[in-house]
Amino acid sequence: QAQFVESGGGLVQPGGSLRLACVASGFTFWTFGMAWYRAAPGKERELVARINPDGRPIDYIDSVKDRFTISRDNAKNTLYLQMNSLKSDDTAVYYCIRAEYRAYGDYWGQGTQVIVSS
Repeated sequence: QAQFVESGGGLVQPGGSLRLACVASGFTFWTFGMAWYRAAPGKERELVARINPDGRPIDYIDSVKDRFTISRDNAKNTLYLQMNSLKSDDTAVYYCIRAEYRAYGDYWGQGTQVIVSS
């Protein structure tokens, strides 16, 4: 069973930066596309960014383009999300999962909370 453990969230002021990490296990990480999602208070979970197995980013939602960077280290089974120029609208719980999670029946991890506030 695939498992995902996210970390790196916290409280940050507007304009600040955070780097999220996600350690994946239970599958051959380096052969799957991965994704970051987020769930803001009172809103549905939304896709933030996706990345190919070889490390090439696939896409980002418009609201994070040029501010967030998705990357991965296949040797460490770890997915990253570098978040710069953070805004209050980025406040959410962030989750990582396989890009095609519905096909594989993956369960969501606990996520990592990001709060952007002065």
